[in-house]
Amino acid sequence: MTVGIEILTRPPGRGSGKGSAEAGGHTHEAPFRAALPYPLYFRSARMPENAAYPRHSHPWGEFVYSYSGVMEVSLAGAHYLAPPQYAVWLPPDVEHRGLNRHAAVHCSLYVERALCGPLPDETTALEVSPLLRAMLEHLRAHDGENHGAADHLRFLQVVVDQVAAAPRVGTWLPWSTDPLLEPVLERLQKDPADNRSLAEQARLAGTTERTLIRRCLRDLGLPFAEWKQRLRVIKAMPLLEAGETVERISAGLGYSNASAFIAMFRRMTGLTPEEYRASVRG
Repeated sequence: MTVGIEILTRPPGRGSGKGSAEAGGHTHEAPFRAALPYPLYFRSARMPENAAYPRHSHPWGEFVYSYSGVMEVSLAGAHYLAPPQYAVWLPPDVEHRGLNRHAAVHCSLYVERALCGPLPDETTALEVSPLLRAMLEHLRAHDGENHGAADHLRFLQVVVDQVAAAPRVGTWLPWSTDPLLEPVLERLQKDPADNRSLAEQARLAGTTERTLIRRCLRDLGLPFAEWKQRLRVIKAMPLLEAGETVERISAGLGYSNASAFIAMFRRMTGLTPEEYRASVRG
């Protein structure tokens, strides 16, 4: 299995400013610049739609998790998106930018460099186990209490142990800048209900189906049909959280009936759409 990852309307490497999620949105400053107040530090925040942290780096690691909504993390060459089943780990000194298109509640666990040894040495998405999610919910409920208390720091170390043991899932919805494949992905990003076959997409791109098959496997690491299903899951998540009906969401994503959408969503996430909706509402 290769996380929830979505590409911005303006894909990575094509600039920010106007047209980015930051334009006309809310910019938030990273809370620390030079040093952490404690070796481990947890914070949670409620973010409005189109909120962003400017591009920055820091000499400590950061574990990013979204309780609700979808938190995006943009790097120089990749773009990670973390719905509530997944989190993103950023090693020290990795330049990144955080943003979200829809309102979201997320948290960060900052880890001093000296404690990062057991953690991945590359940015990666991680599966969040029920135990880890429960621990993060506990931390959110008690956020703002004494950050330097010995028992709190011991609890954070157990969280770090759980993060270190979490399965790595790379990028759930990768992207390609290939000149033939990228326009196909961009069309689907803008219109996930597009039900044209890969052969039809190839004709629009002025190439062959076989060429696109090869480039999907080379750049995305998965077949075109699975990539499209993953995109639809990512598009469905904020709509489910907003209270849209499953029938309306499925029709908007190109499904002729809700049953087919429900089966796909469950196959991709392990939850039905209603189970997912209930999980993010706590």
